[in-house]
Amino acid sequence: MSMMSYQHFPICAIMLYFLGAFLIVMFGKSRPVRNGIAFLATALPLCLLIGLFAPVVLRGEVIAYWMGNRVPAGGYAIGIALEVDSLGLFFGLLIATAVFVAALYSYSYMSHDDNEPQYYTLFLMLAGGVMGLVLSGDLFNMFIMIEILTFAAVALTAFRNTANGALEAAFKYLVVGSIGSSCILAGTIILYAQAHTLNFAQLSAFLPGHLNTATVTAFALLVIGFCTKAFIVPFHPLAADAHGAAPAPVSVLISGVLTKSGIYGIIRLAYILFRTMDLGTVQFWLVFLGSVSMFVCVTMALAQHDFKRLLAFHSISQIGYVLTACGLATALGVSAGLYHAMNHTLFKGLLFLCAGAVLHETGTTDLGKLGGLSKKMPHTTVLFLVGAFSISGIPPFNGFASKWLIYQAAYQKAVESGNIGFLLATVVALVTSTLTLASFVKVTQSVFFGQLPKEYENVKEVSFGMRLAMGILALLCIVTGLFPGLVNTYLTEPAARAALNANNYINAMMGTGYAEANGLVNTLPVNFQAAGIWSPVSWLCLLLIMLLAVAIVAVSSKYDRVSALAKAEPAEVTGPHFATGDAAEGKYELFFGGEESVYSQVGGEDLFWGFKHNWRHYFSFMHELHSGIVNDYALWGVIALALAMLYALIIL
Repeated sequence: MSMMSYQHFPICAIMLYFLGAFLIVMFGKSRPVRNGIAFLATALPLCLLIGLFAPVVLRGEVIAYWMGNRVPAGGYAIGIALEVDSLGLFFGLLIATAVFVAALYSYSYMSHDDNEPQYYTLFLMLAGGVMGLVLSGDLFNMFIMIEILTFAAVALTAFRNTANGALEAAFKYLVVGSIGSSCILAGTIILYAQAHTLNFAQLSAFLPGHLNTATVTAFALLVIGFCTKAFIVPFHPLAADAHGAAPAPVSVLISGVLTKSGIYGIIRLAYILFRTMDLGTVQFWLVFLGSVSMFVCVTMALAQHDFKRLLAFHSISQIGYVLTACGLATALGVSAGLYHAMNHTLFKGLLFLCAGAVLHETGTTDLGKLGGLSKKMPHTTVLFLVGAFSISGIPPFNGFASKWLIYQAAYQKAVESGNIGFLLATVVALVTSTLTLASFVKVTQSVFFGQLPKEYENVKEVSFGMRLAMGILALLCIVTGLFPGLVNTYLTEPAARAALNANNYINAMMGTGYAEANGLVNTLPVNFQAAGIWSPVSWLCLLLIMLLAVAIVAVSSKYDRVSALAKAEPAEVTGPHFATGDAAEGKYELFFGGEESVYSQVGGEDLFWGFKHNWRHYFSFMHELHSGIVNDYALWGVIALALAMLYALIIL
């Protein structure tokens, strides 16, 4: 076999990241050399994965690459292997795209930081770890890659160690992330003791007929382990801390790459290794986790006053959409979930880069201190609006297409199964979309419109390189929204078919007929029929969602703040969200003309004050629950693991 054969592309894509990290350590003292190495080490893997599109997606091949030219012998897998099907390639393309754009942005954004060579070394180690995870065909090799990416992510979170909270965030990530990694290792050990192999294909052939206390415990351990990597509730506080402290390009990787590695792991486990998605109880488990993550994190986002922390909570809320859709165990649900996973990488990456641009020029991400930046940063403002429209599900941007498919998939599942729980998940998704739109009205007003503070009068637009990176993601948000048919046909539906066709995966690695010889059949139907993205029903649904958003804001905000301040205790009036003397000055009175210009400024704390007041008991409960203490977050992880193991043992 020629060394230029596409069969070698997967291992080359992984090793190029690690090779780039090594070369930067050796020769990266010169900035032009360092940037050149980083560019090649991020661009070439993307090109290699694009080169796999024709054989894997168009021709339906599954690439099995055995390390050291070892092959299965006597029905047993020998050595470590990579296995690339349409599902793995889909996630690989997402990772490679996000890494390339983040590196492009980093050239200008990180140019004034100390220890820039160390940054690119860790950056490429993180990229190589995630790419190795999604292309691996061996569970232990996947664990090794998880360890690499976890420690690289922890180091990058603490990279700007003089920033407020950076070291604390990294420590929390290390502790709770280690719990997740330990769960994955423990699950791996249990499976090896039961099956005497860690090859995915062989495990997939063995496990469905051997679900006992040990293997079910391993399933629960592995699912919780991957939930920590996706920051699914109750692990969501880690995302806010890590995103808030890490440099903007790293936030892109954490949000757009690390979270997808967790989702990928859950899909591989449930659909291919254990093949448990035909069980309604497993579907309920994943849909419940996704729905809770959607709602909890979008409400947490509404209460934030820091730009990046707000985006971090929205990131996990959108991952909740993905997990909910994939938990439906239908072809349309998996395809819609993967579509939203791709869109999330694009629009959330764009939003984090915009937040980084604001931080780069103003030195702050405090929504209460910002405002009016559209006058100084018009290009960034337009690009941010593309991302805001996309995440809010406004047509013709990509978030609308994937969210609408998720609504359809959840509703169809409710009708077919007669289970009202799936209908409730549809309602939660709709309400979450409404609150997301409301939240980004707040962010847009607080950061880019309104009155420009005097200290930012000399702010200017960011460099061309940073705008280019943001522009690439903005263009992709528009293109993937305008052409949903092409996205489904050539990306999400082939990946969904791969997830639903475990036998094809097994036979590609172990030999034709291996799955059938072990009595395995594919039980999940493959039907992608949907009502369509641009049907009149879609637009009617969108109109109803927008009306619901207006109604929620209007009803929740129907509150007289001046009267409330007059009746409030002094301690309440002088709290962190109130300014002393506001009521006396009449700042919050209604004006219909002739008011001073300062009264027209609406800050991040003011825009949905009435809504938050009416929900004050919920927000007070969430504030007390999120103590910020690492011991509490670790305890959450232990409780979640215990509940998951108990539930898995009962249902399986």
